[in-house]
This record gives sequence, structure tokens and C-alpha cells, in this order.
Amino acid sequence: MNRVYIKTYGCQMNERDSEAVAAMLRARGYRIVNNENDCDIMLLNTCSVRDAAEQKAIGKAAHMQGRKRRNPDFILGILGCMAQNRGSELLDKLPDVDLVIGTQKFHQVPGYLDNLRAARDAGLPVAESIVDIAEEAGSQNTIKDHLTPDSAGGDAETGRQVSAFVSIQQGCNMDCAFCIVPKTRGDERSRPMDDIVGECRQLAARGVREVTLLGQIVTSYGRRDYSHTGGVSPFVQLLERVHAIDGIERIRFTSPHPRGFKQDLVEAFAPGRMPKLCEQVHLPMQSGSDRILKAMNRPYSRDRYREIVDSLRAVNPGIYFSTDVIVGFPGETDGDFEQTRELFEACNYDMAYVFKYSIRTGTPAAALADQVPDDVKEHRNQALLDILRRNSLRRNESLLGAVQEVLVEGPDKTGRRFTGRTRGNRVAIFDTQPHRVGQLAPLRITRATVSSLYGDLV
Repeated sequence: MNRVYIKTYGCQMNERDSEAVAAMLRARGYRIVNNENDCDIMLLNTCSVRDAAEQKAIGKAAHMQGRKRRNPDFILGILGCMAQNRGSELLDKLPDVDLVIGTQKFHQVPGYLDNLRAARDAGLPVAESIVDIAEEAGSQNTIKDHLTPDSAGGDAETGRQVSAFVSIQQGCNMDCAFCIVPKTRGDERSRPMDDIVGECRQLAARGVREVTLLGQIVTSYGRRDYSHTGGVSPFVQLLERVHAIDGIERIRFTSPHPRGFKQDLVEAFAPGRMPKLCEQVHLPMQSGSDRILKAMNRPYSRDRYREIVDSLRAVNPGIYFSTDVIVGFPGETDGDFEQTRELFEACNYDMAYVFKYSIRTGTPAAALADQVPDDVKEHRNQALLDILRRNSLRRNESLLGAVQEVLVEGPDKTGRRFTGRTRGNRVAIFDTQPHRVGQLAPLRITRATVSSLYGDLV
């Protein structure tokens, strides 16, 4: 009765949290399984950024309550952002849930499961669900464990792990009007730089070749804990130290804030400055209207945003850009959206996450008047996606005949070919042999679609 299935909703931070929980559980003797039908324990790691994400997780939990009623020993838990946001209120809708664990308590999950199992093994009744959403000092330092291919009972992953997420910072102090994250993740808290570098060294020793540094506002890393040295911010200092690690061949980071792109970070992308830093930036725009940016409490203008994009392209003309945009924020007029559309098109993004604004209870924007009708949001959403499709296809087709470096990650979804990513974070599909997994290889591009590249290893 120790088989655990973890279902993750939402962002890369949630993926990393789930990975750490799985590693902690495995170290405690639990078995992580890939099929929910094989589990004795189901943990839903949830997202609260949009209402749809919460409703999806609630629907899944409600469905699993039926299984729990048929099998009283089955354990059902809700973790993460929705647990933090709603707490014991979830039990009003989901009375059969055993665990509700917030974002600063992931490391307590193994102990709570041990207690539940021990009580049931002893035939003792479990009278109340466990709800723990309290803040905990130092919780940012607990997301440090990784699943590895050589772990016992390695059914949670196949093949060699060649890329990994590394959590460097938790929480957010930005208070954007639309965002629930400060409530679900708490204030900014950074991990010690030495600990992060040590984690990356361990990953390199296990064969990991690419790390992605994660934080709610990753560019705010260490700003209260470390001083600027020679005009270099703590975040860029961390990049430099990770760059110096033997075995790590690629570095990425997400998610930054535009205000974090001072000259030291812009210059980090210059060819030759830090060759392991991939020439790909995720730069959330949210809106191209100064009026809407102000209403969102985003501390930059459309002109400043464009300056950042232009400065990055000036130091590295081949850089790839992705972004986040919200359409239909309360009060957004046709004129406001047109400014967003113009800036979106001018920045020529390679990838974008376009969201239709949804009310998040507890955020300032939830109380604003002039909510935008759903059909208008949908029209604006599609207009940006159409631009994105054209941009992405054009950029991919420009690579036909060119040679791109790919990191061979493993078999593709079909299991017949292999997949990897270019330095610009484009998915590539190709033929090779299993021993090439984990290697950097030159790939000549022979075919391109909106989302993928196809080619032959040179």
C-alpha cells in the first residue's frame, strides 16, 4: 500500500515541486508509479493562476472520491497553490480528501503519509483530514531533491536524465493586480547561492547537461541577501557560478520580470560572455497598453519593454523570445488591445502564452468594474495566436538547411524516433541511437512546422 501517483497541474515550478516530493517519498520507501490505476495514494499538485486550472483539479479530486469510498484505505491528497489558496474550504466540496498541503509544506508530505498509513495499518479511525497551509521559514531550501534514473524502482522515469529544473527562489513581492501567486507562494525567499551551485554540481555528476533555474521572479534572486559586485547583480553572479561547473553545458532560466533586465543581464547574452547561457529569453509583457499596465500594477511602460527587447537583440541578433500576455483585463478597450497587438507583432515572438483574463478571488482586479465579455476575450486571444503562428512558422522555416545544436533528450512520443531541443528551445525530431542521449549534436534541419523542427544529425 505504498504506490504513489502524482498528477501535476500548472507551471514548471509545480513540476519541480512534484519532482522533489516524489524524490522525498521514494527515499522514505514509497514507490512512484506512472499509472493512476496502479496507485494506493494519489496526490494532486495544483495550480491557482486561472479558475479553469482550479476547476480541473477539483473535478479530478471529486471523481477520485468515488474510488476512495469503494476503498477506504485509498489516500487522496491536494497539494500546492490551490491548497494554499483555499485551505480547509476545499473540504466543504471534497470531504473525503485526506491531505490539504500548502506550498511551504511539501517536505512534510512523507511524514503525513506515514502517519495516515500507520493509523490505518493499526486499524485506528482517521477522524479528520490533515490541513497544513502555514508559512514555514526556510521552506525555499527544501525543494532540492531530484528523481534520478538509477533510483530504486525506477518506474517514474525512463532513460537518462539530461535536463533538470533547479529551484533558486520562491515567492513574489510584485503584487500584480491580476495575480494570486503572492497569496499562494508567499513573499520572496532565495536559497543560498552555495547550495544552488552544489545542487547543480551533483546534477552534472549524474549526467545532467542542461539546468533551468526557476523562481516566481527569478531575476530578483538574492537581492536582499547578496550585494552587487562591480555592477553585477546576485542573479548574474549565480549564472556565472553555474556556468563554471564542468558537465553543465546549457543554462536557462524562468520566469523573469522585465525590471530585472539591467545592463549586466542583457550583456550576459552577448556571444562569448557566457556561452552556456542559451540565447532564449522568456520576457512577460502582459499588455502593450500603458494604461492597462498601470492598472495591472506592472512597473514598466511599453516603451521600456521594447527597449529591453531591442537591447537584447542588439547584443545577440539571433536570440529567441517568448512571452506571457493577458487579453481582456478589466477595462481593456479596443484601443488598448490594438496597442498590445502592435507591440506583440513588433517583438516578433517565437513562442507565447496568451491567456484570457479570469477573475481570481482575492486579487485587486477581481473587484474592478468593466469586465470584458467572454466573446471579446476570445476574439482578442485568437488574433494574437494567429500572429504567433505566422511568426513561429516563419522563424522555423528560416532554419531549413541550417545546422542547429540539439541536446538529445530521449525517444519522442511515438518511441520510434528521438527528440531534443535547440539552444533556442525549439523541439526537434530526428533519428539516432540510444547511446547519443545526453550528447550535444549538430542537426541539419530538413523540415519545419509551427511547433517542431525535423532533421538529420550531421
